[in-house]
Amino acid sequence: MEDKFELELDRAVKEIKKNKAKKVCIQLPDGLKPLAGKIYDELKKKTDAELFIWSGSCFGACDIPFYLDEYGFDMIIQWGHAPWKKD
Repeated sequence: MEDKFELELDRAVKEIKKNKAKKVCIQLPDGLKPLAGKIYDELKKKTDAELFIWSGSCFGACDIPFYLDEYGFDMIIQWGHAPWKKD
């Protein structure tokens, strides 16, 4: 399954480090949730951030749990099934 998707984990690591994020929420659509362990392990190995997997819904870029800052999260990384396209 993981061969189907380019997860861009190196890009995620770069963004965590660039932003000096300490507490990061990882949000995945249901189709990518089976890869949560792999994503967590890779990011944990390469960053000092405290990582959490969001187990709630994720139906696209507009489905963000806005109250995460109340719990001290300073970054959310959201994966999707398709690349983000800019016009």
